[in-house]
Amino acid sequence: MKKLVTKIMVGILCAGSATLGLATPSTQIWIPSTDIQPFNVWHLGLDNYVRSSGTGHFTAGQRDPNIYDAGLTVGILPFDSIKAEVGADYLVNGTAYDSKPFYFNAKVGVPEGTLYTNSAALNSPALAVGGFNFGTDSRKDSATRTDQNILYGEIGQTLPAFGAIPSLGRFSVGYYSGNKDVLRGTDGEAANTGILASWDRTMSEISDKLWFAVDYMGGGNFNSGVSFGASWAFSKNVSVILGYDMWDKPALAGANTVTLQLDVNFP
Repeated sequence: MKKLVTKIMVGILCAGSATLGLATPSTQIWIPSTDIQPFNVWHLGLDNYVRSSGTGHFTAGQRDPNIYDAGLTVGILPFDSIKAEVGADYLVNGTAYDSKPFYFNAKVGVPEGTLYTNSAALNSPALAVGGFNFGTDSRKDSATRTDQNILYGEIGQTLPAFGAIPSLGRFSVGYYSGNKDVLRGTDGEAANTGILASWDRTMSEISDKLWFAVDYMGGGNFNSGVSFGASWAFSKNVSVILGYDMWDKPALAGANTVTLQLDVNFP
């Protein structure tokens, strides 16, 4: 399934602050994917991240805050061989970060099979470069800075049929680098770089409407973790994802989250 979604990636700062919002381009469950919105097709994403358990990561006796996001993304290039998208998100979580709730992202890339096709082997991989988590609070003296300014590159490849299995799915890998003044580890030192990796597959043996994915973001900051989930497409333009996020650094990111994401493309 070609996923065309816009999401907020949300982390938590533990150094005496609250939550930090993150805005991304077309994604898997959590990390950016090599998918890009078609030209002049708008995407509305409504994403919820609800804590599965746990209290007191930041304030004793209080549950870590949930996160709610509305994002809009559109494809801006009228070509088949190279595509681009831009997007913006509005995120709130009931904390001081709500004073600067807007985030921006952009991506450009080439789809699989653009550079060459080979029916007997692998087509050329998909390539994408972009940026996300461009927040609107860049004040150096601000306790709620949102300018993560993450830049990344990714390559994605769908593996062909293997025996009775029609496809092994798509494997993607990439690398990112962001603002070292904002992306930090549990020791307070810069943790602003890391790998991106994912697997996703349409489960055509069951239904072409069913899609599974697992993804990982490294780096040791509040974004780092493993996410997995499934999507069901109710129509060509409407789908819902149910997933689970296991954060690598609970002291930074808070308790794990259950995510429910509604994705709508129009026209």
